[in-house]
Amino acid sequence: MEQTDKITVLFVGAGNIAFGNDNVLWNHSQRIENRLGANLQVIGIVDPSTERVTQVLEQKQSSLAAPCYQGAQHYHSVEDAKLGLAKGVLTPDLVILGSPPYYRGTEHLGRNLELQIIAAFGSSCTIFAEKPVSTARPEQSFPVVKALAASGNAVSVGYMLRYLKVVQHAVNMIKQENIRIQTIGARYTCAYSKIRKIDWWNKAKQCGPIVEQATHFADLCRYIGGEVELPTVNALALEHDEKSGTLSSMAVDESIIAEEDRIPRATTAFWKYESGALGTLTHNIALHGIRYSNEIIITGDGYQLRLVDLYTTPTLHIRSPESEAEKTYTYPHDDPFYTEFAVLLDSIEARKAGAASISKKSTNEPLEAASILSSYEDACKTYELTWRIRDASEESTMKRRQEAT
Repeated sequence: MEQTDKITVLFVGAGNIAFGNDNVLWNHSQRIENRLGANLQVIGIVDPSTERVTQVLEQKQSSLAAPCYQGAQHYHSVEDAKLGLAKGVLTPDLVILGSPPYYRGTEHLGRNLELQIIAAFGSSCTIFAEKPVSTARPEQSFPVVKALAASGNAVSVGYMLRYLKVVQHAVNMIKQENIRIQTIGARYTCAYSKIRKIDWWNKAKQCGPIVEQATHFADLCRYIGGEVELPTVNALALEHDEKSGTLSSMAVDESIIAEEDRIPRATTAFWKYESGALGTLTHNIALHGIRYSNEIIITGDGYQLRLVDLYTTPTLHIRSPESEAEKTYTYPHDDPFYTEFAVLLDSIEARKAGAASISKKSTNEPLEAASILSSYEDACKTYELTWRIRDASEESTMKRRQEAT
C-alpha cells in the first residue's frame, strides 16, 4: 500500500484515555499532536459509538489540530477500518489501542483486539496499548504475547511513570552506585470522591483497584526492583463491609453492585524479589477531592531513595553515605505521557526515513524499539503480579471469615 509522508495514526477506542476530558491528566491525542504537529495524519477512529466519535471529531475540527483530522473516518470495527482504509490506499503507522481492557488481551473473539490489528495491518504498524492489558485471567494473555512477538510489531504499553525523569534518575543511580536494594515500599492513596464510573467500583467489571489502578506502582516496583517470586506474594484487604471500610463521599450508589463484587477499601501486599529484597505495596481508597497521594521508598546499604507525588509534582529525595541530609531533585514540566509517545514516534520516523533505501530482511523483523520501556511481555508480568495480589487478598479475607463462623 502507498503511504503518506506523514505519520498516519488510527485510534481504536474514542474514550477519555485517548481524547481526554476536563477531569483527567491523560489525553494521548493531544500529546501526539504536540509531538508531530503538521506531520500527523489521523486516518480513522474505531469505536462502536457514533455519538462519541462525532463529538471527538467536532472538537478536533474546531481546534488548532483540525488539519491533522481532515479526512479522518469513523469505523465501527477493526475489520471495517481495514476495508475502508484500503480504499484510500492507506495503512496506519501507529495504532493507539485505548479501548476498555475487557476487549483486549486474549485470543477470544470480541476480546482479541491486538490479534485483530495484526491480522488487519500486519507488521508495518507500531502498536501502543493501554494498561492493564486485559480484564481476563493473566494466563489468557500469554498467547497474545507470543502472537505479538511472532508478528514483529513494535508494541509499547502505557506504563508512563517509567518515563519520569525522577524515576530514570533513581534507576540510573542504583545502577551507577551498584546499590543492592534491600526493600522497596510503595504506597498509593486514591482520592475517590470524583470517581463516578460505576464499573470502577465493581471488581467483576474492572478487576478492582490493585489490577486497574495500583498497577502503575506494582509496575514501578518491578521496574526498579526486578522480578518478583510470585509464590511469595501475600496480601490482606480491608473490605467494604468492615467497620473501617465505610466511605462518606462516594459519587456513586454502590448498592446496585452485588456485595461480593464491591471493591476493597485498602489492600496491603508483600513479597520477595528474586534478588532477595523485600517488596510491599499498599493501596488505599481514602482521600476526598481529586489529588492522589503516593510514594515509593527504596533502601539499600547507605542509601534511601524516596519518589514522591509522581502524578503531580514528581520529586526524588536521596540520602546517601555522603550525608544524612537528603538531596532533592525535581524536573519542572516533565510530562511522562509526552515522553513515552516521543520515544515511540521517534522510532517510527526513523523507520520511515530509512524505508526508501533500506529494505527489511524479513517481514517478521521487529521494528526498532530499543527505547521502549514497557513491552507487552513485560506489561503482562505486571498484570500477573497484580492478579496474584488480588487473589491473595481475597483468599485471606475468605479464610478469616470462615474462621470467624
